[in-house]
Amino acid sequence: MLDLSNINKKTIETIIYQKLPEYIKEHPEVKDFLEKLLKEKCADKKKTEDRFEKLLAELKAQREESEKRWKEMKEESDRKWKEMKEESDRKWKEAMDEIRKLREESEKRWNETMDEIRKLREESDRKWKEMKEESDRKWKEAMDEIKRLREESEKRWIQVTEEIKNLHRKYDVGIGALGARWGIQAESTFREAIRGILEESFPVKVERYLAKDEEGEIFGQPDQVELDLIIRDGVVIAAEIKSSMSKSDVYTFNRKVNFYEKKEGKKVTRKLIISPMVENSAKEVAQRLGIEVYTYPDHIESL
Repeated sequence: MLDLSNINKKTIETIIYQKLPEYIKEHPEVKDFLEKLLKEKCADKKKTEDRFEKLLAELKAQREESEKRWKEMKEESDRKWKEMKEESDRKWKEAMDEIRKLREESEKRWNETMDEIRKLREESDRKWKEMKEESDRKWKEAMDEIKRLREESEKRWIQVTEEIKNLHRKYDVGIGALGARWGIQAESTFREAIRGILEESFPVKVERYLAKDEEGEIFGQPDQVELDLIIRDGVVIAAEIKSSMSKSDVYTFNRKVNFYEKKEGKKVTRKLIISPMVENSAKEVAQRLGIEVYTYPDHIESL
């Protein structure tokens, strides 16, 4: 008997799968032997197939049963998972709703608090503004009153000073006129005083016009012509400044004005007589000739 104990299983498999087919081709009787052997040792094909089909059917039934159970388990698991998820979502939603309510309540209380703080601040600002406005108004009224009193005081002081000054001027002019009339003071000195008052009281320049009357139109024979001219912005105003004026003096003054206009080719816009002593007959003539008569420079309204 052949001893195969020293040959391993792998070697035997190699011999069967590689050498046996070649050996069967060379020795056909071996094939018959193997078929007989297999027939004795194994069931026939039909039985094998029946058993195989039965086995497949059992496997299929087991698989279907397993799939059914798996499906049921999965459906149960899905159902429970769905329920758990729905419960979780519900609780999550309840929690979020509660959080939202808490947040809204917190925001509401915060807004209410801030509104109250804002109202208190606005009320405080309003009261402070009212107090400040009232304080500023009273302070302004007090300052305005002080300013008004100061201005009124200054105005009265200026008025008093001007009145005193005017009184001094009138006194000086009156004294000067009397002095010039009685030969105590020169007429030119009186005239210069009146010119100074005019230039100080009005924005004008008083000039002395001198010209030779060759034809003797004014005095009936050639003589020097003197005339006071008040100049302002190119406008010419003729003035006769004397300590006293008679009717003949008025006529003479009017002829001097006509002489000036004719000789210089300039129009005299106004004719003034300034004298503290004017005879009534002289005033009548002056009015008829369109000559303004003033006893003192301050009596002139405007120049």
